[in-house]
Amino acid sequence: MKSKVLLKQLAAVFVAALAVYVIAYTGIERRRARNGPWRLAFTNDASGAPAVLINQPKLGITNVLIIFPGETMPAQTNATALLAPEQPLPVPFATPFGQCVFLDLTSLPGTIVLELFGHEIQLLPRVLTIDKAEQPWRSGARLPLEPVLHRN
Repeated sequence: MKSKVLLKQLAAVFVAALAVYVIAYTGIERRRARNGPWRLAFTNDASGAPAVLINQPKLGITNVLIIFPGETMPAQTNATALLAPEQPLPVPFATPFGQCVFLDLTSLPGTIVLELFGHEIQLLPRVLTIDKAEQPWRSGARLPLEPVLHRN
């Protein structure tokens, strides 16, 4: 008789622990993903120069265009390529104009560091950095970057 009571108590504790785990995990995951990912479009501007269009609607960041005048579109890039990572990817990985060298998606939108045409571009929710210089986020901004003369 005691063993049946003990089994019922153990089963009740297990069910309660499982319910707490499921509720906590769901809440943490919703909080982690509530802002959604960065949305990057690798495209070109009106003059044909390669450009990256950055959007993060939940943070109010829309249509920030980084332009690379003096650079040419890579041959294999003939249409707009999109990047909106929500799950971790092994880094570095190739992008149409360079590579992603760092990706932290612990809490979306996370941090993305790109090396494009010799420039380091870091997307943070707080600020945009280009070649280690901070730029405040301004929706609709057009940021032309001069070609890098000496690439490593």
